Amino acid sequence: MKQLQELIGMETTSSDSVLAEDTAQATTMRNIGLLLLRVTVGALLAGHGAQKLFGWFGGYGLKGTAGWLESMGLKPGHLWATGASASEFGGGTLTALGLFHPIGPIATLAAMSMAIAKAHWGKPIWVSEGGAELPVTNIAVALALILNGPGPYSLDHVFGIRLPRAVIALVAVAEAVLIVLGIVARPTPPPAAQNHAGAELEGGKGAETF
Repeated sequence: MKQLQELIGMETTSSDSVLAEDTAQATTMRNIGLLLLRVTVGALLAGHGAQKLFGWFGGYGLKGTAGWLESMGLKPGHLWATGASASEFGGGTLTALGLFHPIGPIATLAAMSMAIAKAHWGKPIWVSEGGAELPVTNIAVALALILNGPGPYSLDHVFGIRLPRAVIALVAVAEAVLIVLGIVARPTPPPAAQNHAGAELEGGKGAETF
């Protein structure tokens, strides 16, 4: 009986050891997966922001970005261009480095939400049709990182950085306000269209709309 108990005890210890090893391996793989996700998506988003902010990688820089944003009703264009570019470049960089989490993913959410609302809304989802396929993907990644954290292979973990909840909440609220302001902004109709509409009203056309 004593030998049987010892045998059972040995089997239990061996099983626990295998389970602990499997858990450790799974944790390591998960952390590596988080690192790959952060670095890949963060670096690409930072590069996209650098196109707008510095004109790198064939981008148009702040001046070109400002004109494009003004055409969508976001005025003054240079302020919106600076904010959008900084959101993408800064958010992508912080995400890739795993620094000041979750500011990076929050900035990513804001930038991609604006992109969907102002540039892709009303189009088919696929990028080949000018749709929001890539922004939706980036939003999913940002949400996953917010929920899971940056992982141990991050600067936050290395330096023991943990942002206060009040700071995170303040950033989130500020980004949400900017998103709302951006969505409600409407482009000014071109002068030709305005003159044409006025001519039609003078001629009696369009009276049924009043």
